[in-house]
Amino acid sequence: MEREFEDLDLTPKMADVIKVFLEDPAEPRYGFELMHITRQPSGTLYPNLATLEKHGWLILGKEDIDPRAEGRPARKFYRISGAAIPAARVQVAALREHYQAAAMRLRLRAESGAL
Repeated sequence: MEREFEDLDLTPKMADVIKVFLEDPAEPRYGFELMHITRQPSGTLYPNLATLEKHGWLILGKEDIDPRAEGRPARKFYRISGAAIPAARVQVAALREHYQAAAMRLRLRAESGAL
């Protein structure tokens, strides 16, 4: 069941996760794959996924397999909700701009000997 979209201020770690979904919004993503791509440990990634799902940014699904035939349980996967895509693009861009500006200020201070 898809939850209603709620506004949410993304943290940088959440933005790293959302960026993966924005690359191909129709592509389902699995937790292990996201851990590999974002380099976030499970203790960081899964709470972020839960928060994003709770606020309607991600939709949680489950593989449609026969666990006995496959020899493993069905995996959970996530997709970005259509309602989250515009907000995600805006927030990811804003975070990128914020951190680029901060990096530029630090570089300028270092070059001027202020550090």
